Amino acid sequence: MTDVAVTDVFDAVSVIATKRDGGALSDAQIDWVVEAYTAGEVADEQMSALAMAIVINGMDRHEIARWTEAMIATGHRMDFSGLRRAGSPLRTVDKHSTGGVGDKITLPLGPLVASYGLAVPQLSGRGLGHTGGTLDKLESIPGWRADLTTAEMTAALEKVGAVVCAAGADLAPADRKLYALRDVTATVESIPLIASSIMSKKIAEGTSALVLDVKVGSGAFMKTEPDARELAETMVALGHDSGVDTVALLTRMDAPLGRTAGNALEVAEALEVLAGGGPADVVELTLALATEMLALGGITGVDPADHLADGTAMDRWRAMIREQGGDPDAPLPVAAHTETVTVPAGGVIESIDAMAVGVAAWRLGAGRARQGEPVAAEAGVVIHARPGETVASGAPMFTLHAADPSRFAGAIAALTDAVRVGDHTVEIPHRVIDRVTVGS
Repeated sequence: MTDVAVTDVFDAVSVIATKRDGGALSDAQIDWVVEAYTAGEVADEQMSALAMAIVINGMDRHEIARWTEAMIATGHRMDFSGLRRAGSPLRTVDKHSTGGVGDKITLPLGPLVASYGLAVPQLSGRGLGHTGGTLDKLESIPGWRADLTTAEMTAALEKVGAVVCAAGADLAPADRKLYALRDVTATVESIPLIASSIMSKKIAEGTSALVLDVKVGSGAFMKTEPDARELAETMVALGHDSGVDTVALLTRMDAPLGRTAGNALEVAEALEVLAGGGPADVVELTLALATEMLALGGITGVDPADHLADGTAMDRWRAMIREQGGDPDAPLPVAAHTETVTVPAGGVIESIDAMAVGVAAWRLGAGRARQGEPVAAEAGVVIHARPGETVASGAPMFTLHAADPSRFAGAIAALTDAVRVGDHTVEIPHRVIDRVTVGS
């Protein structure tokens, strides 16, 4: 990248004006504005204006790639090429989800893939709004810690093969600062900004291969399949151009994944999957993503379901939890208060609105409104009936879990129109819609 050090060559106003008027930002403009904003030389209100101009006028593929590289360049780039086990190099492969309701897939997936001899470095985040964060879920396990040094992370990968931890402050710091700004300026919903945000962190993370789970539907950021496909194609191209083997799956997020939404509740459901059971849709997506990750790691001709059935993946889970200070045998937090929501009329469940369930879990205390707020590990929603299932009038539909019973009213309000019941058989489609690769 060009080193732009002469501050009088550019100014924020001219960069904003270029994008406001529909122009393409030059490499030098992008390098300068990203570096200057990270250093505090470009004000928040100026970057807000530029972000809004990008939301309105977009970016071409070259601009997105350069913006991503500029954000990576503001921090440290990790390198796992030296990982070894028994003297042999370990290939790294990661997975990233764009977020959804009940999305606990990382929990069984990492240990499952690691059980085949690959290294899975998962730098994850905490939840904001209706989507849950992987770190929040794992922090419901007594003793487990998210903050690891690079040396601890490397040791865990070589010993266990899987690690889930918080990203360091020096990993694409421009993205951390810009994401917080976008969150409060209505500039989150931009494919160029979403793609560069995700991929700057994943490329900086240093993994050699990456599988993306791009969600589509009411509970996802991308509500329509064309938007989700564009995001997937953009991120796959960014990964490929940076030397990271990247594949994406488009997956449905109209209904919550599995039967739980909430931190400890989702850990318990993930344990069911690792024990060879669990909801069919969670198992389907776990196996689909595992198959893609194993293939990118050079492992084919295996059925990852075998390691769920025979306990191999569970053994790796227990080792991963212990390696990060957790007690895999400790009981998970349990809510002091529960409330049941029943089905008003009998029939066949046609749909469950994922967003409504996510908002309910958030209102119960499972999520946060602002970064840094605490979450209640025990809070959340248990879903008793799934789309396609038949229910009787008055049967339990949801059980709400909370530490504070005053939260129930808001959660129940969110769920008022969440379930649609009909009288016809409903065909439930698979979670995986399509696979996106370079040039597909």
